[in-house]
Amino acid sequence: MMSRVAVVTGANKGIGFEIVRGLCKQLDGIVYLTARNEKLGQEAVQKLKSEGLNPSFHQLDITNEQSIQALKQHLQDKHGGLDVLVNNAGFAYKAASTAPFGTQAEDTVGINFFGTLAVSKALLPIIRPHGRVVNVSSQGSNMSLSKCSTELQARFRDRSIQEEELVMSLNKFIETAKAGKHKENGFSDSAYGMSKVGVTVLTFIQAREMEKDSREDILVNCMCPGWCKSDMAGWERPPRSAADGADTALFLALLPPNTDSQGLFFYDRKPIPF
Repeated sequence: MMSRVAVVTGANKGIGFEIVRGLCKQLDGIVYLTARNEKLGQEAVQKLKSEGLNPSFHQLDITNEQSIQALKQHLQDKHGGLDVLVNNAGFAYKAASTAPFGTQAEDTVGINFFGTLAVSKALLPIIRPHGRVVNVSSQGSNMSLSKCSTELQARFRDRSIQEEELVMSLNKFIETAKAGKHKENGFSDSAYGMSKVGVTVLTFIQAREMEKDSREDILVNCMCPGWCKSDMAGWERPPRSAADGADTALFLALLPPNTDSQGLFFYDRKPIPF
């Protein structure tokens, strides 16, 4: 019996770190903590090892195709594939940031959506039967969606939307944001929210593809961790800990075989509407 293999992206701190910690405790297999910064990633691995856990480290920059391919190659060569993928990209500008909105849109969508898309394109083909894919989204995507034009809301909610159209829409958001015309083009004014609309809709598309796939019982779902204390959200105001935020991701990553949860959006272990 091959060991099960899990990969968590952006996992040297915060919610990603807690997901790795939980998987190390609950998954019988090998858990990869990945991080863009090798030093911070290795430090995070050492911290978990000091707790008696045994994660492995692999460098991964989700905005760098070479880095993604190196991880894919490693997983194929060493393990013949993987079983659990948690796409945990979470980047946002601080509210006080003076960066132009177009820059914020490009960077935020570039990491949260296009990075997640690139990792998925590389790793979904090597996921084994009964695999689990969890995309960390946010209810910020719901808030952003409600501020989009009715036409865009209908497109994003259409379960038959194609990946090409989604990619085109997110590129158009970046382009119009740079020109200061995103709102008149029907987009919301939250770069983070729009990036997570992309992640949520991408989840529905990936789940639909898996339904047609010959590999058995691969589930793709997304979730909102809630407002958690972190470098991104701050430490004072959010009511939840990063461990609270990781709970639903762990629940989805460890869904037992032949569970009927495909292409859903979860919060506190329950599906919510989008």
